[in-house]
Amino acid sequence: MVAVTLVGAGRIGLPVAGHLVAAGHRVEVVDLREDRQVDVEAAGAHWSSSLTRLPADHVLVTVLPGSPELRELMLGPSGGSAPGALAQLAPGGSWIDLTSTAPGLAQDLAAAANERGVRYLDAAVGGGPQDARRGDLALYVGGEDSDVERLRPLLETFADPTRIRHMGDHGAGYLTKLLINQLWFGQAVAVGEALLLGAQAGLATDRLADVLDTSPAGSDFVHTHLSSLLAGDYLPTFGLARVVEELDSLARLAESAGTPWSVSERVAQVHRRALAHYGDVDGELLGVAWLEHLAGRRLGRSVGPDQPAVSSA
Repeated sequence: MVAVTLVGAGRIGLPVAGHLVAAGHRVEVVDLREDRQVDVEAAGAHWSSSLTRLPADHVLVTVLPGSPELRELMLGPSGGSAPGALAQLAPGGSWIDLTSTAPGLAQDLAAAANERGVRYLDAAVGGGPQDARRGDLALYVGGEDSDVERLRPLLETFADPTRIRHMGDHGAGYLTKLLINQLWFGQAVAVGEALLLGAQAGLATDRLADVLDTSPAGSDFVHTHLSSLLAGDYLPTFGLARVVEELDSLARLAESAGTPWSVSERVAQVHRRALAHYGDVDGELLGVAWLEHLAGRRLGRSVGPDQPAVSSA
């Protein structure tokens, strides 16, 4: 049995906590939202609204919305005197971060963890809430080989063992996840443009979608997610502001690395304009909704582009 403290009882964190409990681990869940307590305790975990000092035999797991929240939690408020959560971990302790965050942040986190004597893995999650509930998430892991192997049994309690991929040093997991997301968002926008043009020219959208699925242009997006879009579902499992945050972090990285990024920059621009139009709401496919708005035509059958089926973030 491992003593685990998990910070973040959200769409991914709560089912992860449940799997850890089911595997026989003692789990405490920390979240500022008091309304999460009932669900946490129903999952068999202990509840706390604040993080206390953790001994060296504990494992800290963090599942946060994005880079700003992760930096503030672990390193403390910017410019403030309050220490971050790393100060609560005893030397020799372990920390696994499941957040999708900017790769550059990993270097600051790794340096702070090393100074504290804490073993740290970035293990960005691939998959959504349904995958989390099934316990077959993908994990893209950055960190030292020895730490990955030591903590692998814990990771395998909530992730598919065949999809736990060690990508390199600290930050490699974050970068892998964001590149996957960037390509997925790009596919969504490209498919949306193609379907809108086809529809405008008189092609039946459902027939074109079927052809795309079995053609050389097929992709996981087309096969798995296009049906949601055509049903009027913009996938409100991830915030539009988070989409833009991720794409912007990659744009900065590409600029500093001096690598071409013009196609991906256009994808980011579509999502920035969608964010300006719809606001900070949930919906991974709102970039396509923005294209529908520009075209004056919707692909989905149940809602219009200016009335996306999303909720406030």
